[in-house]
Amino acid sequence: MTNISDLQKTASQVRRDIIRMVNKSKSGHPGGSLGCADLMVALYFDVMNHNPKSFDIDGKNEDIFFLSIGHIAPVWYSVLAHSGYFPKKELYTLREVGSRLQGHPSSLDATPGVRIASGSLGQGLSTAIGSALSKKLNNDKNLIFVLMGDGELQEGQIWEAAMFASAKKVDNLIAIVDYNKQQIDGTTDQVLSLGDLKAKWLAFGWNVLETDGNDMEKIVSTLKKAKEQTMQKKPTIILMKTEMGMGVDFMMGTNKWHGVAPNDEQTKIALSQLEETLGDY
Repeated sequence: MTNISDLQKTASQVRRDIIRMVNKSKSGHPGGSLGCADLMVALYFDVMNHNPKSFDIDGKNEDIFFLSIGHIAPVWYSVLAHSGYFPKKELYTLREVGSRLQGHPSSLDATPGVRIASGSLGQGLSTAIGSALSKKLNNDKNLIFVLMGDGELQEGQIWEAAMFASAKKVDNLIAIVDYNKQQIDGTTDQVLSLGDLKAKWLAFGWNVLETDGNDMEKIVSTLKKAKEQTMQKKPTIILMKTEMGMGVDFMMGTNKWHGVAPNDEQTKIALSQLEETLGDY
């Protein structure tokens, strides 16, 4: 098990990456990326069974992760780079023409660690279910993880997939919802209220866990509890409460930074609030 303090230090560096990447490209989605940094670090550095040195599309004999909310690509790219999927210096190419690191993950340019293009919201859970069923057919005991946004749950395809996963007992699947209650046009309540999410997922026949997604110790513990619940005839979902813009005071508590890049002065302020732990590059 990786030390919680080490995971927290990595998450701080990932947040620095997010700010610098989005600032340099003058475009991107820092808010949700910052909020999900702790989860992504916990998955890739402690919870998932994966091998950066032998990445392939099939992902046989290892866990697979799908990012359904593709617009928070910066946090995924940073974690992939720190995990060893590609050089960290490549992070500076975010959104450049010809870069493998596009604004939404793309499989066209064979980005190591990325298996599907994503960002057309509502599709990731369906993809994850298909991958989970494939593992069952191949007698592969590894797991599928997928991260969705709470605003994304307003898409009808999510609920068709949720019904299917329960009915077909897709129990090698762990879905996670970034439950920050914010989306591009306002709060989720303002746009289209999600009601009682826990009750809904329970009604659809899922195991439901809840956690604080910005508390590293809690998110690691919850992910491991979710793994213990797999292979028991039910899919599992984690409702992960996060703060959009976590770690940067002027980005927190608002949807303003959903898809806005900080200018140079804002970037300096943001970086002053995030500890440099692994060395900038």
